[in-house]
Amino acid sequence: MTRNLGSTELKRLHRTWRDRSTARLSLLLDGVQTPYNVGSILRTAAAYRVEHLWLVDPTASPTDAKTQKTALGSQKYLTWTITASVTDAADAIAAQGYTLVGVELAEGAQPLFELDLRGDVCLAVGHEDRGLSAAGLAACTHIGYLPLVGRIGSLNVATAASMAMYEARRQAWQAPAG
Repeated sequence: MTRNLGSTELKRLHRTWRDRSTARLSLLLDGVQTPYNVGSILRTAAAYRVEHLWLVDPTASPTDAKTQKTALGSQKYLTWTITASVTDAADAIAAQGYTLVGVELAEGAQPLFELDLRGDVCLAVGHEDRGLSAAGLAACTHIGYLPLVGRIGSLNVATAASMAMYEARRQAWQAPAG
């Protein structure tokens, strides 16, 4: 009979994947204004061991009460920098050796699973309605999108960010190409 894992078993299970996660993963939030979306992104970021977040104004603050309601305390496992411009954030991201990959429905974007996300990657997501800003798109080395097959043409930004974080980790867990 199948049963749920206990806390010790969960720790062992997750340790296996944590040990296989050697690449650094970070996030750039380019004007994600809804606190509940930011909170959800923070919670998933903590679960996937995101190293750092760059929050570009007017992204909702991790300390906002509504953000905290969704993040459920996960902020204590994360570090972030609030920047006034996406250009400042992109410069800091490049200086730390990350490849900046936008997650956006944009001209020239490739399916996210076709991009090589195995190295040190910073995923960029944008505003709930407008997506990444023009400066945010311009700063990205690659632009990837999540292929959708239903009647809905886009995803909630928190959902898209979660799927992108998983894809980056999934690729790193696979054997190297070549």
